[in-house]
Amino acid sequence: METVLTEHLKKARRIFRILLVLGILAGALLLFAYISIFLYAKIAGPPPLNVSQTAVFYSANGKVLDEVHNGQKRYWVSLNQISPYVKDATLAVEDKRFYEHHGFDMHRIAGAVVADIKAMGKVQGASTITQQYARNLFLEHDKTWTRKLQEALYTIRLEMNYSKDQILEGYMNTIYYGHGAYGIEAAARLYFDKHAKNLTLSEASMLAGIPKGPSYYSPLIHQENAKKRQNIILSLMKEDGIITAKQATKALVTPLAFAKPAEKDPNKEDASYFMDAALAELKQDLGIDETMIYTNGLRVYTTLDEKMQRTAEEKMKDVISSSSDVQSAFVAMNPKNGQVKALIGGRDYEKSPFNRATQAIRQPGSTMKPFLYYAALKDGFTESTPMKSEETTFKLEDGVSTYTPSNYHNYYADAPITMAQAIALSDNIYAVKTHLFIGENRLIETAKTLGISSPLKKVPSLALGTSPVKVIDMVNAYGIFANGGKEIRPTFIKRIETHDGEVVYQAPSEQKQVIDKRYAFLTTHLMTGMFNQKLNGYTTVTGKPISKYVSRPYAGKSGTTSTDSWMIGYSPQLVSGVWVGYDQGRTMDDVAEKGYAKKMWALFMEEALKGKKKEKFKAPNGLMSVNINPQNGKLASKSCPVQYKAYYLTGTQPKTYCTDHIDHAAKTKKKEREKEDKRFHWLPKWFD
Repeated sequence: METVLTEHLKKARRIFRILLVLGILAGALLLFAYISIFLYAKIAGPPPLNVSQTAVFYSANGKVLDEVHNGQKRYWVSLNQISPYVKDATLAVEDKRFYEHHGFDMHRIAGAVVADIKAMGKVQGASTITQQYARNLFLEHDKTWTRKLQEALYTIRLEMNYSKDQILEGYMNTIYYGHGAYGIEAAARLYFDKHAKNLTLSEASMLAGIPKGPSYYSPLIHQENAKKRQNIILSLMKEDGIITAKQATKALVTPLAFAKPAEKDPNKEDASYFMDAALAELKQDLGIDETMIYTNGLRVYTTLDEKMQRTAEEKMKDVISSSSDVQSAFVAMNPKNGQVKALIGGRDYEKSPFNRATQAIRQPGSTMKPFLYYAALKDGFTESTPMKSEETTFKLEDGVSTYTPSNYHNYYADAPITMAQAIALSDNIYAVKTHLFIGENRLIETAKTLGISSPLKKVPSLALGTSPVKVIDMVNAYGIFANGGKEIRPTFIKRIETHDGEVVYQAPSEQKQVIDKRYAFLTTHLMTGMFNQKLNGYTTVTGKPISKYVSRPYAGKSGTTSTDSWMIGYSPQLVSGVWVGYDQGRTMDDVAEKGYAKKMWALFMEEALKGKKKEKFKAPNGLMSVNINPQNGKLASKSCPVQYKAYYLTGTQPKTYCTDHIDHAAKTKKKEREKEDKRFHWLPKWFD
């Protein structure tokens, strides 16, 4: 008996030793695994916390213009920009020991295991906020063991490399609240039309309940479920001593004012074409790829002036008949820096998103002439330079081909006219003669210097605008004349910041002189002629139809082809241009349609500049002004019935006086004296 007992004791000791060894090995393995995991987490370093965030575009007035995202509306806000009620409610319901554990809540895990065993199924979750954050950032939401292991590793890496506040901030900005809203800021705006920092206890406790089941607990579609969930959260907050029973009751019974779904305001300006142009600038000019635009939460501050955009939209609708199929494009810019203040790319973006202001190329007609006359002024022409306006056939370089341009309605002076008259009356013969006289390359060179990007054909008809160009390029070129010759380019973006305020782009402010400021002013002064009735000759100035609408100094030029109608002009503060035509290049036979561009331009400029100082164009040093007879370009004598103030480079002004009216003046004076003599014939001779 003793022998048997001894054998059993020996066996027991052997088993104990084996178990002890196995236990030590198991413990060693667990310790090794534990150390390995933490070494891996340390070596792997902090996992990236990048999540897609909504890019917000602001107008120049500081209002939200538009938002772009990849389907997940999310705005990153720091923890101090989130209402304390939201943080407290979230911790109470999701992870009350968040600041105590290191990523895994053992108390909660044990409780979940017991609850699951009792229910014989999965009834209670034990995921901490860190685990949920890891899942939202890096993993799919499947329930495999591989995913759970990866989640654990990411959880450890988060806890080892980031502070608790950083983890909570990330979680609050990535959790899904339903209806496309990711993060608390997006949820606050969606449900209550306010920022997360302004949420009340009642609102916060309602939102904190949504992530458990975004569709089931959405107060917009299941108010009863959402209310029950809110009550649970308020009770938890009360139990944890975060709020009082009175606060919980008040928050539960407080009626919530949910935001109404955003509806498109039919009276609101449509900046869709502007937004397309701004996005194109981000990608093409600034080199910001789509991934960064749609996911990095950029804050893009644009140049759009909402008031000007609204004015442009209104004037287009007021001027162009609703029954007309004609299309239109419009651009307004600040000539001092090239900032685009308003843009229209067509009459209806939803029907046609094609941007006619930035993408279409159309024949500019006579709006090309200021470039020509700038080149001519540099080559020695002046406002007084005369050339005969008459029907003319030009022989081309090949010695065989001919070109016969014509004036509007075939009106010709059949006499010499000055450059000042030629541009004011838009005389085509004068323009082609000038073009050929100074050399066809001069116009092309000038246009390119002024930023015209489209190819231009070296032909006589280029002087009349037969090579297609972009509307925005033309407006920008006129802006260079307006600012005295400094280089500008159309820009839609002033500044770009990251979601946390770091400036990643600032529009440059330096400008270089690209054309001579003296000749720029002389060209500007020539363009004021379209509004000056003193330059009427054989026909009226081109600005007469809109002269009743304008009340301040403007320089500009209109242009008309069989398929296109243009008007571009400026004051010292603002430059704008309008194009009207058909997409298919259809002929514009309607007289009213041909007048749309001028009228829309005039009405816009007057409204946009309303209340602003009526600035004049200031001549730079090196120029002088004299009064001339506009019909012959000579110095005006006292007897000239019409006198026009013209500008010249000092030393190039006319030297001879007009004598055309001297005899007429003498005869007029003699008749007046004879008339006076008859009135007083009854007086005695000695009275003299």
